Amino acid sequence: VRAWEGGIGAFKAGGNYAPTINIQKVAQSRGCQQVLWLYGEDRQMTEAGTMNFFVYWINSNGEKELITAPLDSGLILPGVTRQSVLDMTRQWGEFKVTERMITMPEFTEAANEDRIIEVFGCGTACMIAPIDSILYEGEDICVPTMTSGAKLSKRLFEELTAIQTGAVEHPWSVSIYN
Repeated sequence: VRAWEGGIGAFKAGGNYAPTINIQKVAQSRGCQQVLWLYGEDRQMTEAGTMNFFVYWINSNGEKELITAPLDSGLILPGVTRQSVLDMTRQWGEFKVTERMITMPEFTEAANEDRIIEVFGCGTACMIAPIDSILYEGEDICVPTMTSGAKLSKRLFEELTAIQTGAVEHPWSVSIYN
């Protein structure tokens, strides 16, 4: 658990991350690059390392959906990159975009049914970081992010980078050279 309800998980504070350093070392010793933080008895998927966590899947209704944890619990650090991903994908209008908790049992079921399309983390430092497997209870859950070409992750990275660098005009940025 990285954060809990009533704590300071929604704030950028050293107290949120300093205690996670040892856990990160354990994860690395097991061949993992990051820790997927779970919360509660139902094992809600909250964040990956210091990143917001996103799942792009086919939901149980057969719809393509991008899902990430909501901010209302105080567990999730709000961020510009997280909000940019949500705003951009909603503007595209190509799939459902939802802020709600997803649990490990729900994710595992979708993985077993081949409904996971991509998984990625996002944040200020990494922008978009594709995830290709999750080690859970000693078993690797393979995620087809990289084998399917990471199309959503790449598109988000490229479009956000184009906005940040001024390669495209966008209301989110202002050129300082004009």
